[in-house]
Amino acid sequence: MAIEVRIPTILRSYTGGAKVVDGSGDTLADLLTDLDSRHGGLRGRLITETGTLHRFVNVYVNDEDVRFLGALDAKLSDGDSVTILPAVAGGAFGFAAAAAISSHSAAAISSHSAAAISSRSAVAAR
Repeated sequence: MAIEVRIPTILRSYTGGAKVVDGSGDTLADLLTDLDSRHGGLRGRLITETGTLHRFVNVYVNDEDVRFLGALDAKLSDGDSVTILPAVAGGAFGFAAAAAISSHSAAAISSHSAAAISSRSAVAAR
């Protein structure tokens, strides 16, 4: 049974740089075990210590999300295509940008408040 597995760039160091590898197995769990026997360490990057898929890894069998097909118990057939994709999020840059905007807004408000207080003090002193 041959199953084509598309490997994302971040995991290609485990496959010797290969974008696509072949594997076999009746289920996704079997396939990952088979792949790990030839590409040591790959399975560990996809499966948690408790034996589930990492939440930041998306796996598709023939363009169907395995989370809706039984996750690691998803059935596979000869000729299937499996795609592994790391999840993408805003990350630290998004938080840094939000913090910068927030602190800029706070500084601008403080600056305007200080100017208003200074103006009122000057008017009161006259």
